[in-house]
Amino acid sequence: MTLPYAEPLVRLEPQPRVIPEPPRVGEPGGPHCGLCDWLADFEHSEHRPPLWYDDDWALIRATDVTIPGIVWLTTRAHYDSFVDLPDRLAHSYGSVVARVERAILALGDIARVHVYRWGDGSAHFHVWFYPRPLGMLEARREMLPLWADLLPPATEEVVADAEAKIAASLATNP
Repeated sequence: MTLPYAEPLVRLEPQPRVIPEPPRVGEPGGPHCGLCDWLADFEHSEHRPPLWYDDDWALIRATDVTIPGIVWLTTRAHYDSFVDLPDRLAHSYGSVVARVERAILALGDIARVHVYRWGDGSAHFHVWFYPRPLGMLEARREMLPLWADLLPPATEEVVADAEAKIAASLATNP
């Protein structure tokens, strides 16, 4: 593994634990889940619509993209985690993820597609798709998000082209 930082790194001690943890976005007592509002009415929003959606899922554009093809998948209804998904959504998850992965791989020059679910930012279920560029071995495994945070931004044209190809693939390959 290669970190995207110069040596020497200095090890930090963990901060004291915060218990109880503060509520996340979309949890009782936390900030309202604005994603729920947008997903319920994105057709009338001034924001761009999802790249693809069906009754249960929506594939969303990422912002500040450094690697074209970074996108995230969310449920249309508010669920927090895998354990909260109704059986119908839990069963469809695998096939939807496979479709998104195939669409990203079809961009070309992609070695792997990493799927991440951290679950600490918002209580609205979502997973991230990070394409690892072919040959970028230093970004293997858990290093890809670190590298993606530090790479220069991709141009709007390149990102839009990748998004259009992903959307077209999902629209034509059920």
